[in-house]
Amino acid sequence: MNAAAVGLSLAGVAAALAILWANLRPWWKGGRDPKALIPYGSGWLLGSLSTVCAGGALGWGAAGIAGLLSTGGDTAVGSLVGTGAAALASRRMGALTPEGGIVVALVLVVVGILFKVSGKQDKRRIVGGVITGAVLGFLPGIAAQLGFLPDAANYVGAWGASLGNKGAA
Repeated sequence: MNAAAVGLSLAGVAAALAILWANLRPWWKGGRDPKALIPYGSGWLLGSLSTVCAGGALGWGAAGIAGLLSTGGDTAVGSLVGTGAAALASRRMGALTPEGGIVVALVLVVVGILFKVSGKQDKRRIVGGVITGAVLGFLPGIAAQLGFLPDAANYVGAWGASLGNKGAA
């Protein structure tokens, strides 16, 4: 399991917050229909859960997204205002059991299907949610608040495994 530190910067987190704002503002100004948040929310859930997939492709992708956004944000801020990077600590929200890993894989499949059947605007919202979830999910304060996510995935996976094992000798 690869638990290497993720390179987060304040500029990368600010870019993720800008993506969050760009997705929530139209919803807030509009009718505030909860169904309108499904594309962004599903992407955010996948991005957040990806941060606990250390050693897997989803974890590698989440760390890469956080690193790319942080590097790009640092470059943009440095070019605009002439300051250096402001590094931030990173942390993962918890650990997945093998059963929890199956649940995360199922979330990936569901989000992939949603992406496939969505229109152009909703596809952008899903991608924005993945980016935001991946970056903000590594922040220690947010990771501490979202510690229930891997626990919930582990619980649902264990529940599914127990259903499959009922009646086994």
